[in-house]
Order: sequence, then C-alpha cells, then structure tokens
Amino acid sequence: MDQKDIENLRQDYSAASLSETDVDANPMRQFDKWFNEAINYKVHEPNAMTLATATHDGRPSARIVLLKGFSEDGFKFYTNYLSRKGKEISKNPLGALVFFWGDMERQIRIEGTIEKLDRDYSEKYFHTRPKLSQISAMASPQSQEISDREQLEQKIAQLEAEYTDTEVPKPSFWGGYILKPRLIEFWQGRRSRLHDRIVYKKTDNKNWKIVRLAP
Repeated sequence: MDQKDIENLRQDYSAASLSETDVDANPMRQFDKWFNEAINYKVHEPNAMTLATATHDGRPSARIVLLKGFSEDGFKFYTNYLSRKGKEISKNPLGALVFFWGDMERQIRIEGTIEKLDRDYSEKYFHTRPKLSQISAMASPQSQEISDREQLEQKIAQLEAEYTDTEVPKPSFWGGYILKPRLIEFWQGRRSRLHDRIVYKKTDNKNWKIVRLAP
C-alpha cells in the first residue's frame, strides 16, 4: 500500500458519547456494563485484550490474551509461567491491558500490578478447559524456539495417547494471573477526534477518583 493511502485512512466516530455523569462510581461496575453491552452487540471475542508487560529494565512487549474473569479484585488470565510474559511478570509485576471494540467505537485501558492466582484456583479452571487445550498447554514450551511444527504435533499425539482415559494433570508451569488495577480509562470515540476519555484513578485501597482527559 502506498504511504499516502495509509496516511489517509480515517474513521470519524459518532456512535455515542460519554460523560462523568454517565459512568458508575465504581470502575468495575462500569466495566461490567460495557462488557455486557459488547456481548449483546455481538462483538467478536469481546474478551480479547492486549496484555503489555516489560522486563526489569523497561523493555516492553505486548500480545493478545483472553480475559477469563473479572471481579472487584481485578482481571484474570491464564498462561505458561515460563513464557516471555510469565518471565517478565516475575521480574516486573507492572502491566497494562487494552480492550478495543471497534464496532462500538470504544476502548478500555487498564494499568496495575500483576500477581499469580492461587494454585487451587488455577487447577480448577484448568480442568474446565477442553481436553485438547489441556494437552496443548502441557506440550507447548511457550515462547521457546522449536525445530519445526512436527515436533510439537508429535508431542501432542504422544500425550493424547497417554491420557486417553485419564485426567490430564495441570502442568506446574501453567496457571493464572490477576491484574489488580490502579487506573482504568474508558474511551468513547467522538467526531473530529474530540474523543471522550473518562479515567478512574485509585487514591487508596478502596476509593476511586474520576477525571476527564483531553483527547
């Protein structure tokens, strides 16, 4: 594509507006409201979110993961502890999430601290997954270099045969995390790039301050 064609890609937003009086005093209730609206709008994979982490010296990386639960405590997801993101979290627990629901002209940004979920919680969730997903989690040395795909498929076939009639044990290197938020921003697209940005900032362990940011 020509550079000029990329520069001229534009979308003017006009679906809705967002003000301080529109939002709930609690950001998790506001997230729940928007998340349910995304489901009802039939957004494709509304739980897909960008997870950004960084090394101890600040080298960032980002990828799409799936939200697997949220509560007043924060936002939950699961992965391989030995993956790149797992290693980064172990050295630098600060992270960020981004949801983008383009059809609704909405974005949510979340910043906070990431902690491992309790082992029993991860164990319980692991056994709700499809069996082949459990086997894939066990077989894949996530983020490590492998010689070819055949190596991975052979490992999966071996494990499928091994656990045909038995329960797949949760690998010790796989489990859940929770991002506990300190900042949550709700973004609603508006005309002429004058977007609405309403931000919740945590002032202590319980209270949130609501402010508006310039677009």
